[in-house]
Amino acid sequence: MNLDQAKLRQSWKVKAVQADPEFAELGRQLEEIGFLPNEEVRVLTRGFPGGDPLVVQVGLSSFALRRHEAQMVQLQEASPDA
Repeated sequence: MNLDQAKLRQSWKVKAVQADPEFAELGRQLEEIGFLPNEEVRVLTRGFPGGDPLVVQVGLSSFALRRHEAQMVQLQEASPDA
């Protein structure tokens, strides 16, 4: 699952950032701001109408991401004690 598909306020772990070659720089920028493997992430809210942008929390920081940016962030389930 990708970050753009995550339910609101549900905790996940970042599995990887996977960007198409044409958006490789954007993928690196996402990693630089904290979207790293095993980092906790959650969607706090979605823009209205259409759900774009998404406000996400990664670690202790919050960011607004466009849907196409959030699609690059692959998720895995967070451990039950997270």
